[in-house]
Amino acid sequence: MALELKIQPLRYVLAVSEEGSFHSASRLLHRSQPALSMAIRDLEERLGQPLFEKSQKGQLTPFGEYCLPRFRELIKQHDRLANELQYVAQGQQGRVALATVPSIASRLMPEFLAAFIAEYPNININLHDENAEFVCRMVANGEVDLGISSVWAQDEHLSYTHLFEDNIGVVLHRDHRLANRESLQWQELKEERFITNGTSRLLKNTAAATLVDNNDFYISNMISLLAMLEAGSGITTLPRLAFPVDNHKLCFVPLNEPKLIRQIGIIKLANRSLSPSAQALERVILKRLISPSAQA
Repeated sequence: MALELKIQPLRYVLAVSEEGSFHSASRLLHRSQPALSMAIRDLEERLGQPLFEKSQKGQLTPFGEYCLPRFRELIKQHDRLANELQYVAQGQQGRVALATVPSIASRLMPEFLAAFIAEYPNININLHDENAEFVCRMVANGEVDLGISSVWAQDEHLSYTHLFEDNIGVVLHRDHRLANRESLQWQELKEERFITNGTSRLLKNTAAATLVDNNDFYISNMISLLAMLEAGSGITTLPRLAFPVDNHKLCFVPLNEPKLIRQIGIIKLANRSLSPSAQALERVILKRLISPSAQA
């Protein structure tokens, strides 16, 4: 039968050895001397050998001298593990995987993650930059703990918590005849070469659906899409956060008819608890990204 060692009596042995007497150790530990002696005597009975000399009760026996460094190492390992488990349970330590759509990754994540890391320096974050469908797929497959994205289709396995709305607008070259408009209606775009992208599905089931149905190009890659727009090869629609604000060749004109929005929220598995570190990340996301200022 394996010997079971309790940590507290081992601490008592170290204290008696370091203080030189049971009396001094009991004062240091704020325990009565009889309670201290009883705990050490019980430990000696479990071990089958005395740890302290009978005549000099603060003096270790040879067996006690053998045990002392091993007790000390066991206590260190115990305390290290206890602290680690406590930090993980409190969300102060661990690892979390997050997937977001590209516009969120580039526009909001740098500042957000800097603030999160400052608050939780011992949590490691693995960030994935994917389109909305792939974000949902990664969450559903358990590849990431959380996603920040739109949900294009209902999925009973996923939970969605709304954060904010992102307005849809028309993106075109600054030299385009419609570039100086304060807003646009979809009818004004019917004669334009329309380039669809992954977010163009927001036009489906609206009066502007014909723009998507009769498109000239479909480009999923944002770099290629922007290159086509910069060359004046067409126009497209994008959420405001997806529009590159530092691009001086293109402009964003709000689409008011129909007025469309992209809903952005936290996506996670519906029937599975988050790890403590993922819970911490979710709390900070809700605190920092749920306000309308997140769209700025």
